[in-house]
Amino acid sequence: MVYHSSPCFFTLLHSTVILPWQGWLEATTEPSGLQSLSAITLNQGTDKDSIDGVLVDVLLCLLIDSRFNNVPLSFCSLSVMRRNPFAGDVCCRKGSRNALQELYNPTQLEYSSTAVLHQMRRDQVAETCRAYSASSRKRRVLTPGDLKHLVVDEDHEMIYCYVPKVACTNWKRVMMVLTSRGKYSDPMDIPSNEAHVPSNLKTLNQYSIPEINHRLKSYLKFLFVREPFERLVSAYRNKFTLKYNTSFHKRFGTKIIRRYRKNATQEALHNGSNVKFQEFVGYLVDPTTQREGPLNEHWQTVYSLCHPCHIHYDLVGKYETLEEDSNYILRLAGVSDYLRFPTYAKSTRTTDEMTAEFFQNISSRHQTQLYELYKLDFLMFNYSTPSYLKMD
Repeated sequence: MVYHSSPCFFTLLHSTVILPWQGWLEATTEPSGLQSLSAITLNQGTDKDSIDGVLVDVLLCLLIDSRFNNVPLSFCSLSVMRRNPFAGDVCCRKGSRNALQELYNPTQLEYSSTAVLHQMRRDQVAETCRAYSASSRKRRVLTPGDLKHLVVDEDHEMIYCYVPKVACTNWKRVMMVLTSRGKYSDPMDIPSNEAHVPSNLKTLNQYSIPEINHRLKSYLKFLFVREPFERLVSAYRNKFTLKYNTSFHKRFGTKIIRRYRKNATQEALHNGSNVKFQEFVGYLVDPTTQREGPLNEHWQTVYSLCHPCHIHYDLVGKYETLEEDSNYILRLAGVSDYLRFPTYAKSTRTTDEMTAEFFQNISSRHQTQLYELYKLDFLMFNYSTPSYLKMD
């Protein structure tokens, strides 16, 4: 039995790879009725043991195709060894080791204990993804447009998925130093607004599909996360309580006040500059909001911004250990002798105690709905359910 497949993704041990070809999947029906992969043949004549340099023996699952809607798929039964998958197939620049190799096969002993910590974080993400996949009927295939948050550093072979409100301004500054080839040396010399100019950094969606495949396979991929509700309150405070953010007041504030505030003044309806946190939460959990399209990046889930169930991140840094995790990445990249992650005490930083205060006036129903919205981020990155929540 032969099925024609659409351009699709294969989930790999260490990345998700986009396959652009119109390929053919030869599937055999077993007595159980499940489909099992017997061969992959591409109409370009590619060897079935290698797909554009991506080894079939590290495939974890079959492609997902709408044509199989009514056909149960079995996942590849290949055993996944906890080993370094890059030893034999990643070429180094002029004989040097890249950051990805240094992570999985550290040459310095002090890296080893840190590597174990990051392995535990990767395992937590993988376990959550497996559980979510098993309990959900949704099947998601990424497109290049989903990769616009992944910043690429060609010189040091790294990819950073930026998450707003998780030190992304400073990380963008660091990436500008890394990719500037000498133009910048001190991240803090770069104005914050310059760090957010799209043309100053190259993102993965700007590459061709074969180029995307190569980088997902060969580059060190990392992101930084934060306790979800602390990040949410930080976004609210920054976008709705500061007078200079008029664009957010106009774009979101006016809509929120119009929908959720009774007897709103004409000034509030026009300016949208005094949105209450309760109104903001009501907007987030409203099914109408979810039907309107993806949430704004400042309060969108990390799961939706960086796609950690489709892309295998080699490092998951945390806001709570920001300096330590950031400088570890810079050591892996071999630049720690001249580049350190910027550190400074921010007196206005949103804390857990501050977050608890914001939630005091949120109804238990809305707290429950909000937790469900961010649940995957809590589970995937090992954040416990906040003690201050009053959920139904």
